[in-house]
Amino acid sequence: VQLQASGGGLVQPGGSLRLSCVASGFNLDDYAIAWFRQVPGKEREGIGCIGSSGGAYYVGSVKGRSTITKDHAKSSAHLQMHNVEADDTAVYYCAADPHAVCIEGHPWRWEYDFWGQGTLVTVSS
Repeated sequence: VQLQASGGGLVQPGGSLRLSCVASGFNLDDYAIAWFRQVPGKEREGIGCIGSSGGAYYVGSVKGRSTITKDHAKSSAHLQMHNVEADDTAVYYCAADPHAVCIEGHPWRWEYDFWGQGTLVTVSS
């Protein structure tokens, strides 16, 4: 199981970002995919997840301005976020696990065994 995250970079406040997570070695249909982010000195926090059935949930400040999707043809998952602000600056990680639960209030970091390498997003003018 391998995950490759990409799409980070500099984004202006109020703009949008789209991150990708290319998966290999497993079937997306059988795994929950989640996005997390981390800033120095803080714990890695969950942003949202999409379950094997396709249902997606989001947590915290990203609710209402984020969308997680799966692209089965490209074996990838994507995080799209609108109206970004300085507090969205972080290293973003995708994660996958066949046993993780994706429901309201999730994702939980300890449920995910497989992680991508992280991609840095900086929100600044």
